[in-house]
Amino acid sequence: MHEQDSTPNGNSTDRGRRGFLMGAAGLAATSVVAAPATLAQAQTASSETGTKGPVGRRSPVTAAITQTGHRRLGSGPGSLKVSSIGLGTQTMPGNLYGPVTSRKDMVALIRTAFDQGVTFFDTAEAYGPFESERILGEALRTVRDDVVIASKFGWNIDPDTGANTGLNSRPDRIRQVVDGILRRLRTDHIDLLYQHRVDPTVPIEDVADTVKELVAQGKVRHWGLSEPGLGTIRRAHAVLPLTAIQNEYSMLWRGPEEQVLPLCEELGIGFVCWAPLGMGFTTGAMSPYFPFTEGDRRTAMPRNSRDNLAANMPLVQLLQEWAVRKGATPAQIDLAWLQAQKPWIVPIPSTTRLSHFLENIGAEEVRFSPDELQELNAAVAQITIHGDRLPAASLALTGVEAPPR
Repeated sequence: MHEQDSTPNGNSTDRGRRGFLMGAAGLAATSVVAAPATLAQAQTASSETGTKGPVGRRSPVTAAITQTGHRRLGSGPGSLKVSSIGLGTQTMPGNLYGPVTSRKDMVALIRTAFDQGVTFFDTAEAYGPFESERILGEALRTVRDDVVIASKFGWNIDPDTGANTGLNSRPDRIRQVVDGILRRLRTDHIDLLYQHRVDPTVPIEDVADTVKELVAQGKVRHWGLSEPGLGTIRRAHAVLPLTAIQNEYSMLWRGPEEQVLPLCEELGIGFVCWAPLGMGFTTGAMSPYFPFTEGDRRTAMPRNSRDNLAANMPLVQLLQEWAVRKGATPAQIDLAWLQAQKPWIVPIPSTTRLSHFLENIGAEEVRFSPDELQELNAAVAQITIHGDRLPAASLALTGVEAPPR
């Protein structure tokens, strides 16, 4: 069974709704580019004085939107308490969806997230590679004991050149990667360590045994798998109980609902959603004429072709209708919908903009009655999504079963 700390269902409090509306109004006047730079200056002062947040008074916009909810990943006394919405950092190195304003701004954004109540941060050695972990380590060094950091192993990445030559979850490689993660994060432990993708050449029992050693050494506290096969989940969990499965999940991609979520519920494993906003699609910002920047990796994904974007617009229309109905934004409807599915589901939207971050955590104020949730689920189920979610080579790495021992 899963433990529930908070859930997005029920009536919202007057305090929360007032805070959300104040923040939403203020966002319209917030400069997307300039705000992180201002915060970065405050963070520099706070790091010099040893305080845990920006010095001076926070802006009324950020102060109005503070996340308060928490959830549990995993079950029993070993469960992991995290903020109900986390922050992904995959886009922060600036080589995924396009360049970012500056590294300094990304550090400031992470610190702002902590100040606004986010305690769950997600990274990986492959993001950058390495740079996402370095940014996160710098941003959270003075508040390390107050946050939960997740990172991932599983690739054969050259530490000098950053060249990635494929999957590698051999025990010696895992130990080597974990030591590198600890250095980059400026910490002595990883709260949640995932295998980034299942290695089809290494038995999952060997992986689990290695992580168990790292847990005994104090280097790792919890572990999970990302995009694994169902049999691999069962086998891994039997050796060392899994705290979380991290898969893509949003209104745009509902694949986990068929088998993965029921298995997580059966075994008492939490579920973390990467790309909970469909890589930007469910925010309503994308269309068949969306101006992708040069180097934006989303252009390689079949569902983002012009024809498929056009065919998938009914989902955006549905989100916009519900946004008007609930006094929210399409992104907030998607995030709140995810949380309403199960109390042990935690989305980790990645963003590089303060305005988007504040919008995302504002989803905590969006509530669905049981009848509304049933109606929304039925409407989502009627929409057919066109195009694969990932390029063929990446898709082939999902749902993989580890070989027998």
